[in-house]
Amino acid sequence: MYYRPADGHGLPRNPFNAIVTPRPIGWISTRDSDGRDNLAPYSFFNAVAYTPPQVMFSATSAKPDREGTKDSTANIRDTGVFCVNIVSFDLRDAMNATAATLPRGEDEFAAAGLEKAECHEIDCARVAAAPAALECRLVRTVELPGEANVVTFGEVIGVHIDDRHLRDGFLDITSYVPLSRLGYKDYTAIREQFSLERPD
Repeated sequence: MYYRPADGHGLPRNPFNAIVTPRPIGWISTRDSDGRDNLAPYSFFNAVAYTPPQVMFSATSAKPDREGTKDSTANIRDTGVFCVNIVSFDLRDAMNATAATLPRGEDEFAAAGLEKAECHEIDCARVAAAPAALECRLVRTVELPGEANVVTFGEVIGVHIDDRHLRDGFLDITSYVPLSRLGYKDYTAIREQFSLERPD
């Protein structure tokens, strides 16, 4: 089949995010200017640069109590910092629980029964049980075409890695089984990996 997104796809559900898979999940923690913590998963997330290390995530809808965006984006605009928590297979249900639309200021850590740890470089909580976490300082936000599409770029200024997942100096992702987002309501867990040598 072929379709133009502007004309619709004619399928039961939009296939776009099922085509662009798998996508890492950015489990973004923030703290608002009143000191209230927030935690939400974003499947439009990735690393975008090595030096300095930088990441991005995109919010693609808005909450009625947040003037055209979501809590994460609004908090980052106010404070200039955020943390990316890596989602392991064991944390899948807690991650999913934090996807609930809660009123502004309500703590998703508490709602999901997650223990907090404080970040080192920024004023923000992180998921204590996450296998890794990236402390980030806001670089910029970019508004994309569409009603509420906002991309946030951050520079990674602090990195947490659970020592249990280091093997001979390398991060062994199969030891914690990272979750990735597929299309529709689907996810995958990465349990296998292989290597390829570049030709040059």
